[in-house]
Amino acid sequence: MTENHKDISCEEFQSHLPELIGAGVDVSNHPHVLGCDLCRALLADLETIAAAARELFPVEDPPDRVWQQIQSAIQEEEGKTSPK
Repeated sequence: MTENHKDISCEEFQSHLPELIGAGVDVSNHPHVLGCDLCRALLADLETIAAAARELFPVEDPPDRVWQQIQSAIQEEEGKTSPK
């Protein structure tokens, strides 16, 4: 992006938005967003969609027994394919 982030176009900002979000940048404090109602509204919509998606598909770690079963299955499979 250009050196002066506030003076970039909405199109340029939005084209870099996925990489900014992916890099963990707090886009809500980006100079362009602070000065652009359109991109600020877009970001608010994206945050609402992301929050709704997290509610639909909560991330839960499986119980330890699941990992133990996977490890046992791998070891069993390796034992079957090992040359005797």
